[in-house]
Amino acid sequence: MLSFAGTGLLLDVEGTTSSLAYVSEVLFPYARRELVPFLHAHWEEEDVASAREALARDAGAASFEAWFGRAGAREPAIERIRAEVLRLMALDAKATGLKQLQGLIWREGFVGGALRAHVFPDVPPALAAWRTAGLDVRIFSSGSRTAQRLFFAHTEAGDLTPFLRGHYDTTLGPKRSPASYSSIARDMRRAPAALLFLSDVVAELDAARDAGLATGLVLRPGNPPVPAGHGHAEIADFGAVAFLRSG
Repeated sequence: MLSFAGTGLLLDVEGTTSSLAYVSEVLFPYARRELVPFLHAHWEEEDVASAREALARDAGAASFEAWFGRAGAREPAIERIRAEVLRLMALDAKATGLKQLQGLIWREGFVGGALRAHVFPDVPPALAAWRTAGLDVRIFSSGSRTAQRLFFAHTEAGDLTPFLRGHYDTTLGPKRSPASYSSIARDMRRAPAALLFLSDVVAELDAARDAGLATGLVLRPGNPPVPAGHGHAEIADFGAVAFLRSG
């Protein structure tokens, strides 16, 4: 049991609310498979153009035009993006442009019914109980905010978005930087000590703890072993979190 006397909860997604296998075996292959057809179908759309620009900035260029250097050549540009996306995915990079583009591809899959998000069985009842208790529950994930909202709106357990008050992604800052958690606490208008961050990644929890947040390491089936002596409370499901007060 993890007892906490705060008023807010911050949740990771992959390996915490959902299995690592769902992301690696379903979402990532879907993004790889649909990438080129998606770009052909949506090239002129504003959010795709924004993702292209972010990819270029992540690569160190001032703009997509500067990065690619061949104005109007769509086919070579799509091939350049494909190669960069596959390279970043092979590295499991948390690059903002990559996450934006993945989120757009997954949006099409979720809305069209090709995708349904996995969540662990304890997640929906815990979210419902936390909302009833008046807690402020939000998500912090390397996946884009668009991808997060779609994920929780189209789960195997139904639409879970009514239980969530906000979403944060790496446009705010890296998940392993204490400054990111300080920014989230300010945005939530709560003292850091009033927030509990749940994640399966010790380095993320270390950063949150350095910012003053309470932390809990979530142990899920399929997650890699964690180092001994990490110093974070451990739970195997969300039902093990006991909030001592709310408001």
